[in-house]
Amino acid sequence: MPANLTPEYKAAADALRKARDPQERLDCLREMLRVIPRHKGTDHLQGDLKRRIHELDEELSAPKRGGARSSPALVVRPEGAAQIALLGPPNGGKSALHACLTGSAAKSGSYPYTTQFPEPGMLHWEDVNFQLVDLPAISAQHPVPWIASALQSADACWLVIDLSDPDCLGHVESVQTELAGRKVHLVTAWPSAAAQAGAADALESAAADIFDLRLPTLLVANKSDLLAHPQTDLDALAELEEPHFPTALVSAVTGQGLGDLGAWLWSSLGLIRVYTKAPGKSAEQERPFTLRRGQQTVGDVARLVHRDMEKALKYARVWGASVDAEGQHVGREHVLADRDIVELHV
Repeated sequence: MPANLTPEYKAAADALRKARDPQERLDCLREMLRVIPRHKGTDHLQGDLKRRIHELDEELSAPKRGGARSSPALVVRPEGAAQIALLGPPNGGKSALHACLTGSAAKSGSYPYTTQFPEPGMLHWEDVNFQLVDLPAISAQHPVPWIASALQSADACWLVIDLSDPDCLGHVESVQTELAGRKVHLVTAWPSAAAQAGAADALESAAADIFDLRLPTLLVANKSDLLAHPQTDLDALAELEEPHFPTALVSAVTGQGLGDLGAWLWSSLGLIRVYTKAPGKSAEQERPFTLRRGQQTVGDVARLVHRDMEKALKYARVWGASVDAEGQHVGREHVLADRDIVELHV
């Protein structure tokens, strides 16, 4: 029986695709359940919605003791320019890489399954921060029931493998298989490349199942210091693995390739940064607002400053590459460029 989903349901589903904050996702799920048509064709979808609402509500309302949760959070609220999930098989070196890039206290060891809960940390690049979340190893022998929920707020992921492991190709395949069983799919297209190819919607699956998650993926080949010819080994792996993810050759021990990861993320995610200023004052250059593909207008900046500001916005003055004259008056639909300065008038 066809579902015959209503425009209201599709609007709520579209909002769910764009939501990053767990509370926003919970609100969208509840709205989807509220407006979904009630008939036999939607029974399965209604059950899926109720299950996801229960799981997310339970996580967000987890009990606290002494001002802290009784157990570590399983859902990490996104911060910074983007949230990047670190995935991989056991002993791929995710935690060592995370600690090296963020200065976190992520526990790492020579034994498998060291990481038990999500571990967030910040990768600093220029004046932007990327949130890296170290997650437990992915394997069929030790499944992580909540891994799909933890990935819902991620913008992309790094698939971290030990390039010196003779079975590294098998690990790439097994991680994808395990995640696919939980409706999480690792894809090769990143936002900037998709937009340039005229396929900006490729990352938001047209599949009927709204809960299919498609994560842009970078294959991070770690432990290059253990190989005599690491680039040759990576080239061979890249030819064999499917699909063909973009790759990065790194070592958490020697630091090889680590300095390039921030710039690669910025370029591949298709982000821009915008600085705001109050009338008569200098721009706030230390903490820019970051905007995503398809969300790069003056109105979007106003909403980031305060959720009520977009409604009250009259016009803005803009300095930078997106205007013909410095301090030009523009409306809320004006599309901004990287490093623009925006002065909002309400």
